[in-house]
Amino acid sequence: MPTVASIHVAKATRLPMREVEAVTVEAGKGIVGDRYHGTRHRHVTVQSATALQEASELFGAAVPAGLTRRNLTLSDGVVPRDPGDRIRIGDVLLEVVRVAAPCKLLDDTIGRGAQEALRRRGGSVFRVLEGGRIAVGDEVDTIPGRPVGIT
Repeated sequence: MPTVASIHVAKATRLPMREVEAVTVEAGKGIVGDRYHGTRHRHVTVQSATALQEASELFGAAVPAGLTRRNLTLSDGVVPRDPGDRIRIGDVLLEVVRVAAPCKLLDDTIGRGAQEALRRRGGSVFRVLEGGRIAVGDEVDTIPGRPVGIT
Protein backbone atom coordinates (compact mmCIF):
# COMPACT_ATOMS: atom_id res chain seq x y z
CA MET A 1 0.00 0.00 0.00
CA PRO A 2 1.44 3.42 -0.92
CA THR A 3 2.16 5.97 1.78
CA VAL A 4 2.57 9.75 1.82
CA ALA A 5 6.29 10.24 1.07
CA SER A 6 6.34 14.04 1.26
CA ILE A 7 4.07 17.06 1.68
CA HIS A 8 4.70 20.49 0.13
CA VAL A 9 2.77 23.75 0.49
CA ALA A 10 3.18 27.36 -0.65
CA LYS A 11 1.45 30.38 0.84
CA ALA A 12 0.92 32.02 -2.56
CA THR A 13 1.28 31.33 -6.28
CA ARG A 14 4.89 31.40 -7.48
CA LEU A 15 6.28 31.33 -3.93
CA PRO A 16 8.64 28.41 -3.30
CA MET A 17 7.08 25.24 -1.95
CA ARG A 18 8.17 24.27 1.55
CA GLU A 19 8.25 20.74 2.87
CA VAL A 20 6.21 19.99 6.00
CA GLU A 21 5.61 16.83 8.04
CA ALA A 22 1.82 17.21 8.36
CA VAL A 23 -1.09 19.39 7.24
CA THR A 24 -4.66 20.08 8.26
CA VAL A 25 -7.13 19.55 5.42
CA GLU A 26 -10.60 21.12 5.41
CA ALA A 27 -13.58 19.63 3.55
CA GLY A 28 -14.57 21.80 0.61
CA LYS A 29 -11.53 24.06 1.05
CA GLY A 30 -8.20 22.21 0.89
CA ILE A 31 -4.94 22.36 2.81
CA VAL A 32 -4.86 25.06 5.49
CA GLY A 33 -2.01 27.46 4.66
CA ASP A 34 -1.68 26.47 0.99
CA ARG A 35 -2.21 28.82 -1.95
CA TYR A 36 -5.25 26.87 -3.18
CA HIS A 37 -7.08 26.75 0.17
CA GLY A 38 -10.62 27.99 -0.42
CA THR A 39 -10.62 27.63 -4.20
CA ARG A 40 -13.59 25.99 -5.86
CA HIS A 41 -12.20 22.57 -6.82
CA ARG A 42 -8.39 22.65 -6.84
CA HIS A 43 -7.89 21.70 -3.20
CA VAL A 44 -5.00 19.20 -3.20
CA THR A 45 -2.60 17.99 -5.88
CA VAL A 46 -1.13 14.49 -5.68
CA GLN A 47 1.71 12.82 -7.59
CA SER A 48 3.61 9.54 -7.30
CA ALA A 49 7.32 8.98 -6.69
CA THR A 50 7.06 6.23 -9.33
CA ALA A 51 5.97 8.79 -11.95
CA LEU A 52 8.69 11.20 -10.80
CA GLN A 53 11.29 8.48 -11.34
CA GLU A 54 9.97 7.93 -14.89
CA ALA A 55 10.07 11.69 -15.52
CA SER A 56 13.64 11.85 -14.17
CA GLU A 57 14.73 9.13 -16.60
CA LEU A 58 13.16 11.01 -19.54
CA PHE A 59 14.52 14.36 -18.34
CA GLY A 60 18.01 12.99 -17.74
CA ALA A 61 18.27 14.41 -14.22
CA ALA A 62 16.42 14.25 -10.92
CA VAL A 63 12.96 15.83 -10.80
CA PRO A 64 12.61 16.87 -7.13
CA ALA A 65 9.12 16.47 -5.65
CA GLY A 66 9.23 19.93 -4.08
CA LEU A 67 9.80 21.64 -7.42
CA THR A 68 6.85 20.06 -9.22
CA ARG A 69 4.36 22.31 -7.36
CA ARG A 70 2.33 19.29 -6.14
CA ASN A 71 1.15 19.02 -2.52
CA LEU A 72 1.42 15.29 -1.83
CA THR A 73 3.90 12.78 -3.20
CA LEU A 74 2.99 9.12 -2.74
CA SER A 75 5.74 6.55 -2.16
CA ASP A 76 4.83 4.44 -5.19
CA GLY A 77 2.11 3.33 -7.55
CA VAL A 78 -0.22 5.22 -9.85
CA VAL A 79 -2.29 8.21 -8.76
CA PRO A 80 -5.94 7.85 -9.85
CA ARG A 81 -6.73 10.05 -12.87
CA ASP A 82 -10.40 9.48 -13.63
CA PRO A 83 -12.80 12.15 -12.36
CA GLY A 84 -14.76 10.71 -9.45
CA ASP A 85 -12.07 8.24 -8.34
CA ARG A 86 -11.22 8.66 -4.68
CA ILE A 87 -8.36 8.12 -2.28
CA ARG A 88 -8.47 7.98 1.49
CA ILE A 89 -5.58 9.10 3.67
CA GLY A 90 -6.55 8.58 7.31
CA ASP A 91 -9.74 10.60 7.89
CA VAL A 92 -9.26 12.60 4.68
CA LEU A 93 -11.28 11.63 1.60
CA LEU A 94 -10.17 13.12 -1.73
CA GLU A 95 -11.94 12.91 -5.11
CA VAL A 96 -10.23 13.36 -8.49
CA VAL A 97 -11.35 16.46 -10.36
CA ARG A 98 -8.92 16.23 -13.27
CA VAL A 99 -5.40 15.36 -14.35
CA ALA A 100 -2.82 17.93 -13.17
CA ALA A 101 -1.13 19.25 -16.28
CA PRO A 102 2.48 20.35 -15.74
CA CYS A 103 2.99 24.08 -16.30
CA LYS A 104 5.72 26.00 -18.12
CA LEU A 105 7.02 27.24 -14.75
CA LEU A 106 8.63 23.79 -14.36
CA ASP A 107 11.05 24.52 -17.22
CA ASP A 108 12.12 27.65 -15.33
CA THR A 109 12.55 25.99 -11.93
CA ILE A 110 13.74 22.46 -12.80
CA GLY A 111 15.21 22.95 -16.27
CA ARG A 112 14.26 23.05 -19.92
CA GLY A 113 12.34 19.89 -20.82
CA ALA A 114 10.93 19.23 -17.33
CA GLN A 115 7.40 20.18 -18.37
CA GLU A 116 7.48 17.66 -21.23
CA ALA A 117 9.03 14.93 -19.04
CA LEU A 118 6.18 15.37 -16.53
CA ARG A 119 3.43 15.29 -19.17
CA ARG A 120 1.10 12.37 -18.28
CA ARG A 121 3.15 11.97 -15.07
CA GLY A 122 2.07 15.14 -13.23
CA GLY A 123 -0.51 13.53 -10.96
CA SER A 124 -4.07 14.66 -10.33
CA VAL A 125 -6.05 17.52 -8.84
CA PHE A 126 -8.42 16.52 -6.03
CA ARG A 127 -11.25 18.15 -4.12
CA VAL A 128 -11.62 17.44 -0.39
CA LEU A 129 -14.82 15.59 0.54
CA GLU A 130 -13.87 14.85 4.17
CA GLY A 131 -11.23 16.76 6.08
CA GLY A 132 -8.72 15.80 8.75
CA ARG A 133 -4.96 15.58 9.11
CA ILE A 134 -2.42 14.15 6.65
CA ALA A 135 1.12 13.30 7.75
CA VAL A 136 4.18 11.84 6.05
CA GLY A 137 3.97 8.06 6.39
CA ASP A 138 0.16 7.85 6.29
CA GLU A 139 -1.19 4.98 4.20
CA VAL A 140 -3.13 5.77 1.03
CA ASP A 141 -6.11 3.67 -0.02
CA THR A 142 -7.58 4.05 -3.52
CA ILE A 143 -11.32 3.82 -4.17
CA PRO A 144 -11.80 3.52 -7.95
CA GLY A 145 -14.89 3.92 -10.04
CA ARG A 146 -16.98 6.49 -8.19
CA PRO A 147 -19.04 8.62 -10.59
CA VAL A 148 -18.63 12.37 -10.19
CA GLY A 149 -21.31 13.93 -8.00
CA ILE A 150 -22.16 10.77 -6.06
CA THR A 151 -21.03 10.61 -2.46
